[in-house]
Amino acid sequence: MVTQLNSRAAIGTSQFLNDSFQQGLAHWNHERLAPGLPPENWREIEDRDTRMHRLEIGFLEELRAEVREEAAAVPTDADGFIAWFEGLKAAGPGQDDPLFPWLAERATREELCWFFEQEAAGEAGFDDLVAYTQVKLPMAAKLELARNYWDEMGRGNAKGMHGPMLSRLVQTLGVEPAIETTVWESLALANAMTAMATTRHYAWHSVGALGVIELTAPGRSAMVAQGLRRIGLTDSERRYFDLHAVLDVKHSADWNREAIRPTIEKTPLLATAIAEGALMRLNCGARCFERYRAHLWG
Repeated sequence: MVTQLNSRAAIGTSQFLNDSFQQGLAHWNHERLAPGLPPENWREIEDRDTRMHRLEIGFLEELRAEVREEAAAVPTDADGFIAWFEGLKAAGPGQDDPLFPWLAERATREELCWFFEQEAAGEAGFDDLVAYTQVKLPMAAKLELARNYWDEMGRGNAKGMHGPMLSRLVQTLGVEPAIETTVWESLALANAMTAMATTRHYAWHSVGALGVIELTAPGRSAMVAQGLRRIGLTDSERRYFDLHAVLDVKHSADWNREAIRPTIEKTPLLATAIAEGALMRLNCGARCFERYRAHLWG
């Protein structure tokens, strides 16, 4: 059984788990990852980026410290690890959170819009995270991440791309996601995912974090889709969540079989890093759900 995160104790002693830091990190990520041209003030930008990157790593290391002991006890043989990993779907932090049945059955349109606005503003872009993570990975893992990325990209069809589907839902609901109006817990989740994917020391953590999203997202997506259907959205309008409720089940099985298993069979030492990444992601999600409930249920 996975030990649930004592989020209040962690927050009380952290310099990273707050609005100011997470908003600053989110703005930095937005700027540094945007394509651009060489700036005249590149020295100042490099100095800033060095400072921010050190803070970003401090944030990640704090998240690691919360899960290090548990991850160290995870099996490092492939069969044992996959059994543990798949068990996170039932026993991991944030699983079976009461927020999602409530969204499916009781939330008003206004409440669903607030929830979605928080989720959209904290969305790091699964396609980009996969693209960053796959750089220089071993062949089996790289191929699986490539297949996953191709699905995210609509298999070459612009109408099937997952990112624009999410954007269309933003327009349909009339929400305006913004960093300043997003709770820090949602920003922290996106910032942690971005940090793991873009920092090569944490590439295997990113594999675990992305894999556990595929594992745990389908049930939540189905309940959000149910709520959106209940307030009158059409099949095409809620397609993003309907799609992920089904497609991610296959993605998870493929990810575990083609990316995680061969990696651990070849290098058992990597099991701990993959486990840490998965638990870090789940802890971030659990904090989000708790904060959302506190806001929506008052």
